[in-house]
Amino acid sequence: MSGTQAWGFTDDRGTELGAARVPLRVVAYVRAGAALLDLGVTPVGVYGSGHDGGALDPAKAGGLGAAGVPYLGPGRALDEAALRESRPDVIVDVTYDGKSPYALDEAVAERLGVPLVALSVGNELTLPAILGRFAALAASLGAEPAGAASAAGPAADLAAAEAALRAVAARSGIAVLALSGAGPEQVHLARPQAWPELAYLAGLGVRLIEPGPGPGANWLTGDWAGAVGLRPGLVLFDEREHATLPYGLPSGVRLTPWNPETPPSPAAYARFFRVLAEALAV
Repeated sequence: MSGTQAWGFTDDRGTELGAARVPLRVVAYVRAGAALLDLGVTPVGVYGSGHDGGALDPAKAGGLGAAGVPYLGPGRALDEAALRESRPDVIVDVTYDGKSPYALDEAVAERLGVPLVALSVGNELTLPAILGRFAALAASLGAEPAGAASAAGPAADLAAAEAALRAVAARSGIAVLALSGAGPEQVHLARPQAWPELAYLAGLGVRLIEPGPGPGANWLTGDWAGAVGLRPGLVLFDEREHATLPYGLPSGVRLTPWNPETPPSPAAYARFFRVLAEALAV
């Protein structure tokens, strides 16, 4: 796609965005940037969220580090001068509520005069729909992912990983608990249907544990004794840097890392599904 063509895209807030030419310089939230990289668009810079610090979290980075994509810092505390120096043509964020970008104040993009795309990663969309939206954005930006037109492309790879996971899940019957550690006294237990990827895993036959009633739309916050009481056979633990490792789980419980901000790309989810299938098959 020529960079001289006019560009238009409607994001998941329903905001119609446009530019006189196809944006060539993309700055993105880390999760979105890692997905776009997988899909054939290399950002000129990425930024983090309020959970992030001054360095790129390797659990969230995907291939960004290896590709040499600069990290500009956490979004809400981002130095606007550093962002301006990146000369972005477009900024890409995510949204959980379909109303506001998650990691960057929209006013920052407005001051720069740069369109801000916010794509949904919340549970109003299924995982395939989320992947489709990121693919559509990448295509609008001129992406031509390697192998996408071949039988061995990313979509076929994801389908194969799903099939393998479905087959293993049908045999194992292991109860799986997804959580995010918050120190020795506290843990956040994921509500599977609040997370598109966990809901999708349930559809593939993975036996995910519901943490039970209580406050919190996405997480039920409690203590580690409560997590142990749910009797998981396998724990998906949040591997992001701000989360802590599990505490006090019985020795027989299997542990598998989980990134609640997996890049929304077929390649990233194929990797995750294979890791989970291997853990369930042990």
